[in-house]
Amino acid sequence: MQTETLTLNGWTVRFRAPISPGPHPVMLLLHGWTGDETVMWVFAAHLSPRYLLVAPRAPYETPRGGYGWQPSLETSWPSLEALRPAADGLLALLDTLAAHPRTAAGRYGLFDVMGFSQGAAVAATLALLYPQRVRALALLAGFLPDGAGALTASRPLAGKFVFAAHGAQDALVPVGRARQGVSLLQQAGAQVTYCEDAGGHKLGASCARALRAFWASLPPEPLL
Repeated sequence: MQTETLTLNGWTVRFRAPISPGPHPVMLLLHGWTGDETVMWVFAAHLSPRYLLVAPRAPYETPRGGYGWQPSLETSWPSLEALRPAADGLLALLDTLAAHPRTAAGRYGLFDVMGFSQGAAVAATLALLYPQRVRALALLAGFLPDGAGALTASRPLAGKFVFAAHGAQDALVPVGRARQGVSLLQQAGAQVTYCEDAGGHKLGASCARALRAFWASLPPEPLL
C-alpha cells in the first residue's frame, strides 16, 4: 500500500490518496492509547480504494510510549469535554489538509471516521458534537465518553450510520460499556450495526467480516 507522511501545524499524518482524479470520500482513522499514525492501516483492507485515507498521530505522548488523545489517563472514563480539544483539533487538521496540494482531492465537508479503543471514543465525540461533518463511523473495541448521554435527546445522529464491534472477553473496555454505548447511539438517532464476538481487546474475525460488509452497504457519499 502506497502511503505518504506529512507534518502540518504540529500534526504528523499518514495518508493514502487514490491514483484516480478526485474528489474522493475521506476516511479518518483514529488509533487508540499508545498507538500512532501507522497502526490503523491494518483495517484499510476492509475499505474501498476510493477513500482518501487519513491517519493522524494523536497529539500527546504517553508514559508507555506511543501517543494518546488526552494528556493522561484519568481514574475515570474520559468525558466528552475532555475529548473535545482532540475533536476540535482534528477538524482544524482536516481543513488544513483540504488546502494542501498532496491531500486537496478529498471531500472533507462530510467524512467517515473509524476509531479503535480511545480512538473510537474520539470518533464518537466528533460525531456527537459535529454531526454535520460526519456521515458514518465505526467504533472498534471502543466506548462512548462520559457525558455523551446528555446529547441524545436532540437526536444529533439521526440519519447517521454506525458500526460497533466488541469482544465479550475484553479486559480493557468491558463489553457492558460497549453495549451501553450502542444504546446511547440508538437513542441519538443513529442506525447502529453491532457485532460482538468471543475475543478480547481487538477486532475478531467475524466482526472483521461484518465491518467490511458495513462499509460496502452504505449509500453513495454526498458530493460535498
